[in-house]
Amino acid sequence: MQKSVRYNEGHALYLAFLARKEGTKRGFLSKKAADASRWHEKWFALYQNVLFYFEGEQSGRPAGMYLLEGCSCERTPAPPRAGVGPGAARDALDKQYYFTVLFGHEGQKPLELRCEEEQDGKEWMEAIHQASYADILIEREVLMQKYIHLVQIVETEKIAANQLRHQLEDQDTEIERLKSEIVALNKTKERMRPYQSNQEDEDPDIKKIKKVQSFMRGWLCRRKWKTIVQDYICSPHAESMRKRNQIVFTMVEAESEYVHQLYILVNGFLRPLRMAASSKKPPISHDDVSSIFLNSETIMFLHEIFHQGLKARIANWPTLILADLFDILLPMLNIYQEFVRNHQYSLQVLANCKQNRDFDKLLKQYEANPACEGRMLETFLTYPMFQIPRYIITLHELLAHTPHEHVERKSLEFAKSKLEELSRIMHDEVSDTENIRKNLAIERMIVEGCDILLDTSQTFIRQGAMKNSNTIIVKHEWDSKLHSDWTLLLSGPDILYSSKEDSSVWPMRVAVPGGDDMQAKAQEKLALLKALSHSGGDKVRSEHSCLLFPFFISTSGSAPHDMI
Repeated sequence: MQKSVRYNEGHALYLAFLARKEGTKRGFLSKKAADASRWHEKWFALYQNVLFYFEGEQSGRPAGMYLLEGCSCERTPAPPRAGVGPGAARDALDKQYYFTVLFGHEGQKPLELRCEEEQDGKEWMEAIHQASYADILIEREVLMQKYIHLVQIVETEKIAANQLRHQLEDQDTEIERLKSEIVALNKTKERMRPYQSNQEDEDPDIKKIKKVQSFMRGWLCRRKWKTIVQDYICSPHAESMRKRNQIVFTMVEAESEYVHQLYILVNGFLRPLRMAASSKKPPISHDDVSSIFLNSETIMFLHEIFHQGLKARIANWPTLILADLFDILLPMLNIYQEFVRNHQYSLQVLANCKQNRDFDKLLKQYEANPACEGRMLETFLTYPMFQIPRYIITLHELLAHTPHEHVERKSLEFAKSKLEELSRIMHDEVSDTENIRKNLAIERMIVEGCDILLDTSQTFIRQGAMKNSNTIIVKHEWDSKLHSDWTLLLSGPDILYSSKEDSSVWPMRVAVPGGDDMQAKAQEKLALLKALSHSGGDKVRSEHSCLLFPFFISTSGSAPHDMI
């Protein structure tokens, strides 16, 4: 046997009492009986989500109750009535309002209700729809949000009211101060009235004399200021400032011209050649384009930014502050190192590419552009080489006309020192790079090669004709006065011995021809080497190996310039 569900009957009766007194909706409804054929009229009371029904309106104990949480309510048509004939009874039943409460789960029979008036039925349906604890929680949350918003508004209004109160107090203080000033001015005016009345009573001649005196004082003051201004215009400081401004204006014009040259280089040569390299039959490869132009496009973007900064400073003339622009520019000028280091190589690549007729024809077409003004591509590639020295010269001239107490003096000196340091670094890198390339070129001229020239410490001095017609070949260890060891290769038609133990370093060996004449000439060359060595000639020995070279090479140290 299934046990019944226990519940708190006392609390249920208390809720029923509240429903009778404070229910959301109360009134008579007809409830369909369990046998589905009869309707019983009951007095219903809805309290929150519990629907109570009583036998009558005066009943104190409920006959039953329904929990409406999660229920739905909908209108239903009037059921068919068997055994009811036509007449007033059928019309009265058809006019009644039928609706059903569905509990939303299986095993629970719907609650079928009806009422006499349609409006009353709609009110009951609306009340049952809203009889949900979940809806009450949502409504409570909405009301709580509104309450919080209203509290925030009230706090904001309080703050605004306090601010307005403080403003009113400040305005009252300002009004009192202005009133006191007005009173003081009125007192001053009262004191000045006798003096003004005396002026009105003065003699007309006195007034004329005073006017003449006032005019003369003004003329003398203007003359004094004119003298001061003229003296300053003629002063060395003003002359220095005029020259300084002229240097700045010239620098801006030179920068504008430089940016224009870079623009022609990039847009007139670099970008068209990139497009040509991407064609079906490219006259030049992308690698060659990169080798020729290097990072010239990045240099153009950098100087466009610098030029815009210079123009903005000129717009604020006569206030000219340039040091901060150089502070921004200096860290970025390192991009010139790559360009300067590989400039000679880029010209060699360009010369090699010109051997291609299609490329040479296309390049001449680009150079015929009116914007180039008859200048060749090599000319535009050379412009960036002189930009760092140009900045150094400009800063040197600018510092020459900048007073020592000037606000930009230290910054400009720092910029000049950094540019000079960068210039030295680039010069050394270019020298090392060119030295290696020239040594490699000479090494390729030797049939069997020369290992000495492959050493990166070898220094190229000069290549050209000798003053005399003698050949001098010597591996010589100079004394300490002339730094470190030297390898000297001097060209000429004659042959001179070198040391036997040094013969392994030469690419080839030649037997010494016999004859007194050759030995005499050898003695003359030894005398010459004795003069070159500055050490009595004891370190120069003639033995059994010799070589003819059409060039001169020094491997390290600084070469004496009077030896050739």
